[in-house]
Amino acid sequence: MTQDRPIPPPPPPLAGTRPPYPAPGQFWIAIIGACAAVGLVLLILAALAIPNMLKIKKNANESAATMTMRTIQSAEVSYNSTYPNIGYACPLSVLGGEPLSGDPTAQSAQLIDPALAASGYKNGYIFTITCGNKVIIDDHETYATYRLTAVPKSVGKTGDNGYCSDENNFIMFDPAGGTNCPPLTRHHSSNLSF
Repeated sequence: MTQDRPIPPPPPPLAGTRPPYPAPGQFWIAIIGACAAVGLVLLILAALAIPNMLKIKKNANESAATMTMRTIQSAEVSYNSTYPNIGYACPLSVLGGEPLSGDPTAQSAQLIDPALAASGYKNGYIFTITCGNKVIIDDHETYATYRLTAVPKSVGKTGDNGYCSDENNFIMFDPAGGTNCPPLTRHHSSNLSF
């Protein structure tokens, strides 16, 4: 039978050496330093990523704006052929209308999204149709021309370019984000000029 012997205490540390565990305050200093380092890395990554994300969003808005302009151009052609006594639709709201409200009319043609027609706003751009010249056809004054514009709601944030079009279905752009587009007779919308 063995007798239990008491375990002797550990020897005292040698002079000039520190204990094998950190001092009480050093642990929290290390944790705070690690958190600060991670925070700094995240800030640097955000500073690099955010401008690229904004540029991607602006490019997407600009592409969507030209597609919306093509949709409005097609709606204008349909409106003009459906209501030849009126000509082209003016203003933009005429091309809209709620499909559940009944049959289309000259004041509510139901050719484009009702939200776009009502607000003139979509994907960071504001769309406007300005009435053009009137001509007399079959004893009726009809709109023979129109001007369609799309400008960024916030130039440099929601888009950089402004866009212009007319009854010839050409789309031109203003790099300053306004409606100062070159003459609208140079490029067809399928060959958007940049």
